[in-house]
Amino acid sequence: MKKFSTKISTFLTMGLMSALLVSFPNPLWGKGDPGAIVGSNIFVEIAAKENPAVVHISTSSKPQPEQIPGRRFRGRPPGQQDPFRDFFDKFFGPQRNIPRRSLGSGFIIDKEGYLFTNNHVVEGADEIKVTLENGDEYDAKVIGTDPKTDIALIKIDNDNNLPVVELGNSDELQVGEWVMAIGNPFGLNHTVTVGVVSAKGRVIGSGPYDDYIQTDASINPGNSGGPLINTKGKVIGISSAIYAGNTGGNIGIGFAIPINLAKSILEDLRTKGAVTRGRLGVMIQKITPELAKSFNLSENEGALVGDVIKGSPAERSGIERGDVIVEFDGQPVKTMEELPKLVAQTRPGSEVDVVVVRDGKRKVIRTTIDKLEDRGREILSSKIEKMGLRVQDITPELMQSLDLDSQDGVLVADVIFDSPASSAGIRRGDVIAEINREKINNLHDFEVKMDKLGTEDTVLLLIKRGGSTIYIAMKMK
Repeated sequence: MKKFSTKISTFLTMGLMSALLVSFPNPLWGKGDPGAIVGSNIFVEIAAKENPAVVHISTSSKPQPEQIPGRRFRGRPPGQQDPFRDFFDKFFGPQRNIPRRSLGSGFIIDKEGYLFTNNHVVEGADEIKVTLENGDEYDAKVIGTDPKTDIALIKIDNDNNLPVVELGNSDELQVGEWVMAIGNPFGLNHTVTVGVVSAKGRVIGSGPYDDYIQTDASINPGNSGGPLINTKGKVIGISSAIYAGNTGGNIGIGFAIPINLAKSILEDLRTKGAVTRGRLGVMIQKITPELAKSFNLSENEGALVGDVIKGSPAERSGIERGDVIVEFDGQPVKTMEELPKLVAQTRPGSEVDVVVVRDGKRKVIRTTIDKLEDRGREILSSKIEKMGLRVQDITPELMQSLDLDSQDGVLVADVIFDSPASSAGIRRGDVIAEINREKINNLHDFEVKMDKLGTEDTVLLLIKRGGSTIYIAMKMK
C-alpha cells in the first residue's frame, strides 16, 4: 500500500508538473508546440553566435617610480604584522613598485573594431593585447574611458571584417529573465555561464552612478568587461563586479553595468575620449522616515538637499538647503540615487524644471545646468595624498566582511608608510567617522569637508577601530 501510494503520489506530481509546464511557457522551448522542449539548445545557439565577438584582453604596465622615495602604502613598517594586509590586498591590490599585468574581457560592437570593456581592465596600461576566439591577436588602443561608470572604449585595427555583438535594451530587462555571461574568468578563455537576473538598479557603493544588474550567472575575476546576454542573443550588460563574501570565493552574486548606460556615453567616448555631464550643485541625502516627518513629507521619496554649492546652478536658481527634490526635468525622483544620474545625463546649458517640496508645498524652479568639472576632485586628491591616505565608501559587502555595525563614515583602504597619517597612528581598516567634530556619512561628505581645509591646518579625526573610538589630531602639511 505504501509503495502504491508513493507511485500514485509520484504520478500526480509528474502530472501537475506537466500541467504547470504547459501553463507557463519556458524560454528554453522551441517555437510552435509548447510541449517541444529544446533544453539548453537556445544557449548553445547564443554561445555559438556571440563567442566570436567576445575577446580576451591582457594588459601590462611598466613599474612607476614612487613619488616619495622609500614610502609605500603600508600602515606599518616593513616586517611588522598587519592584520588587514590580506583583506586589503585582495580588495584594492598590493601597492608595489613592480610591473603590473591584468586579464579581462571585452566585446566588439562594430565592424570598425571598437570594443567595450571595463575601465579597470585597461586603466594605466602601457600595452593592451586583444585575442579573438580564433586566436588572432591585435594591439589595442584606448579611445575613451569613464572611471565614474567603469566603462572603457578601445579599438583594434583590422580589415573591417570582425564579428560583432548586437546591443539590446537593458531598460526592458525583467527580474527573473535568463541571461548568459561570456568571458575569461581566471584566464579560462570563452567561458560560458548561465543564470537569471536577480535584481535591477543595485547600488553597491562603487560610485555616484551605480545602477547595476545583479545576476546569479557565475562571474569571476577575468569576466570583467565581458557581455551579459539575454535569450534574444542581445547584450544587455557589461560584467563588472562580484561579491566574493567572507571566504573570497564566488557565492553566486555578480553585477553588470546596464548596456543602455554604455550606449548613452558611447558618442562622447568615441569623439572626445571622456564624458561630458551636467551639474546641478547640490549635496543630497536619503529621506528617512524620521526626516520625512520632520520636513512634513507625505512619503519617504525624493532627495533631501543637505547643502547648496556656492556659485552653482542650484544656488543661482534659488534651490535651498532643506528642499526635497521630487522631480527633475519631468522625471520623478523617488530615491536619492536617482538624482545624480538624471543630472549627469543632462547636457550642460540645458534649462530644466526642478520640482522641490519646501515647507510642505511643491515649488517649480527653472534651472540652467552647468558642466560637471573634475578639477575639485584633483585638488582634493592632492590633499589626501599629502595626508597619505586612500579612503572609500563602506559598501554593505565591506561592512559585512569587516564586521562593522554601520555604513557611516569612510574606510581607510591604505596608508603611506611614514606619511602624516601613518605618523599620527591611522591604520588600514580604520573608519573615519568625523572631521573636526563634524559627522561623515560617506565619501562625498569626506571630500566636502576635506576641501574646506587649508594645507597648513590641523585636522581632528574621530576614528572607529575594533569596536571602540579614538581621536587623532594631525597636521595637513
